[in-house]
Amino acid sequence: MDQTTTTPDTIEAALARVSAAWDAGDATAYANEFTDDATYVIYAGIVYAGREAIERGHVPVFEKWQKGSRMRMRVISVRPIGDDVAVVLTEGGIGKRRIPIDKVQTFTMLRRDGRWQCAAFQNTKKNRLFIRMNSTFDPSR
Repeated sequence: MDQTTTTPDTIEAALARVSAAWDAGDATAYANEFTDDATYVIYAGIVYAGREAIERGHVPVFEKWQKGSRMRMRVISVRPIGDDVAVVLTEGGIGKRRIPIDKVQTFTMLRRDGRWQCAAFQNTKKNRLFIRMNSTFDPSR
């Protein structure tokens, strides 16, 4: 008897696919990790609405400005909102050699038909000066 086993998708696997698509410079594969109606906010404040816009917006990124770059990501927290929704906080960066941890991201992940995808993404560049100033008033930082 032929048995086929499938491994359930995980948030970590979805984030690994995001990184792998970035590292490959593949705008289509990258955009496929987002829902059809996803919102995507880059650190400069530009908003992409929908998977097609995310793909279109990343073609010049991968062909010009960040060609050959790699993504580094570390999960800080995963907070389930329900069985099929989670908010994921990460930090990371992109680069070609030494990859700085200079941004913080929020992913709102949604599971449909057993597959995790990002429904909303926010990327914020860390401001070292403001972080240092804030830490003087809030010692927990």
